[in-house]
Amino acid sequence: MDLFFSEKFYNPTKGSLPLEGVLREMIVYIQEEPHKKYEVVVGCDSSATEDPTFPVVIVILRKKAGGRFFLRRVHYPDRPFPSRRQRVLEEVLLSCQLALWLREHFGQLASQHGLTYDFHYIHADVGENGATRDMIKEVTGLIRGNGFEPKIKPESFAASTVADRYS
Repeated sequence: MDLFFSEKFYNPTKGSLPLEGVLREMIVYIQEEPHKKYEVVVGCDSSATEDPTFPVVIVILRKKAGGRFFLRRVHYPDRPFPSRRQRVLEEVLLSCQLALWLREHFGQLASQHGLTYDFHYIHADVGENGATRDMIKEVTGLIRGNGFEPKIKPESFAASTVADRYS
């Protein structure tokens, strides 16, 4: 988890925040309208280069009323990713690692504040119509094996829209 603690997350409104600050902002966001329903989603994308950047994103949705996101760009300067398959698997691994940490730590914090939310999905940047269609079973199996439900394109907005904008 050092990977996520060593650098700050970015939010367009709040700027740079450490991961603990992200958790606090998520709590504040739910506390603003605690009667609404909330969902947390994690996703990741990557740039299609041998030296990619992996923007991994936490999205907190206020159902039918918008949401917020927090993004951390991960880069491995000494580790090449020559194939699309390696990049996509790294995206999913980063998403799973962050989601597992969030499930435990944000879950405890939200519980302490008496707040409820749903956290079932990891969004993957794979789909039936693209070059990644042959990876769908592998990617969805990896996500399910970590205790989450996968969403793929066109439903995987956290990865294919939010994170994609920062790859």
